[in-house]
Amino acid sequence: MVLYLDAVWLLNFLADTLLLWIAAIFLKRSVKWYRLALGGFIGSLSIVLMVTPLAQLAGHPLAKLTLSVFMVLGAFGFKRWKYFVSHLMALYFSTFLTGGLLLGTHYFIQFDMQLDSAFFLASLRGFGDPVSWMFVMVGLPIAWHFAKNRAEDFQTSQLQHDQLLDVEMQMDGRVFLFRGLVDTGNQLQDPISKAPVMLVSTRGLEKQLPAEVLEAAEKPESLLFGELELPSGWMERMRFIPAKSVGKPHQLLPAFKPDKVEVSNGTRKADVSKVLVNFTAMNLSSDDQFSCILHPKMVLPLSFEEVS
Repeated sequence: MVLYLDAVWLLNFLADTLLLWIAAIFLKRSVKWYRLALGGFIGSLSIVLMVTPLAQLAGHPLAKLTLSVFMVLGAFGFKRWKYFVSHLMALYFSTFLTGGLLLGTHYFIQFDMQLDSAFFLASLRGFGDPVSWMFVMVGLPIAWHFAKNRAEDFQTSQLQHDQLLDVEMQMDGRVFLFRGLVDTGNQLQDPISKAPVMLVSTRGLEKQLPAEVLEAAEKPESLLFGELELPSGWMERMRFIPAKSVGKPHQLLPAFKPDKVEVSNGTRKADVSKVLVNFTAMNLSSDDQFSCILHPKMVLPLSFEEVS
């Protein structure tokens, strides 16, 4: 097998640059392309050293660690130790993630269980790796795209998780427990009292809510046109809130005044004295992470109320 050093070096340079880019994406850092290229060039020096008398030294783990340190310094610079270590760990994480994706895909497709073990182990040394260079060149961008999308999914999930609160609501002698998502886009409020409105899905509440309330959640206009009559205790609590939505620029939504609402983020909790609740038949979360949407004003008391 004939290997061209320039081709191997170029592939290594591009791969190292790509790994530094993935690390920057993980940490949400804005980096100039030439800084990434500098870091990739420093990393690619390992290929040059492999054909010099320093080859044995270059393959030592300490030498590889030193090279990765200079890669991070070249790409991201040094501001403080915490900043530097986070970039170094992100580089290793992107390396292991991308390399694992490539190796896993390769052996899933091509690995032959009948290979002689001695021959197989021998083939894993040096430039005789069974993963073909063409496979690496094609697979590395695909692995980068996959890793980037998964990182964004993880960040979105974490962001959503940080905005989830525990909600306890008491109404008409019943106690309801929810997981609520704080949504800054929810600006529903009573135009007169300025009380914020939280949206609650009726999914799973069929045994706790009156049948009339469940029907009103399906067809809110039935209350407005007098086609549906609620129990007396619920009629006294009801308000109509003007709202806008896609396809319905002007509509009135029925909302109810609960007896008590308490929100908690795990370390703090607070009573929300002024709030209205709109029941909807829609499933608010496709993955069932939450069942109600909170108005931003509802979480303001958490900034000063301590857990009792």
